[in-house]
Amino acid sequence: MNVYDFDNTIYDGESMLDFFKFYIRRHPSLLRHLPGVLYAFGKYKAGKITVNDFMTKYSPEVEKFFSSIPDFHADAVRFWDTHMHKIKPFYAEIQKEDDLIITGSPEASMKVICERLGIKNYMGSQFDEKTGKITRFCIRSQKIKAFFETYPEGKIDDFYTDSPENDQPLIDIATRAFVVKGDKITQIK
Repeated sequence: MNVYDFDNTIYDGESMLDFFKFYIRRHPSLLRHLPGVLYAFGKYKAGKITVNDFMTKYSPEVEKFFSSIPDFHADAVRFWDTHMHKIKPFYAEIQKEDDLIITGSPEASMKVICERLGIKNYMGSQFDEKTGKITRFCIRSQKIKAFFETYPEGKIDDFYTDSPENDQPLIDIATRAFVVKGDKITQIK
């Protein structure tokens, strides 16, 4: 099985930030959340926030945002209609039937893009669409936990990521690992 991180790996950018911008255009009142979102995102990318910190400090705001969305699936379809072009071309060249995408992005959004790409296996953050409550935040060490919950005997042949620091546990169990920076892919293991 080959496993891929999604954002900045096979997607050119951060899909959650793009999704937030998509919502700001539709609901300008969300602009009030922009400074906090950018601040939290910067802390996350710099590795200065733990999953527990996020869940304690930032999840109530994220949950309020998610619970305010009347039809997340319809919005995800509209979002991917305008953002599908950001899937990097290299992925189509190496895609296999049993690929797994594992990401911090919401599974509800990933379902739409993965169906379009013909990817059957994906996991991401989960939330209750009625309450907005986050039930699984699939980042850093939580990714390997989610992986083994779904694939207890799972083996990773090739793992692709943009962030070895954040995905080290998955790199550790992979036979080979690759870092993706833009369109450049470098084997690191």
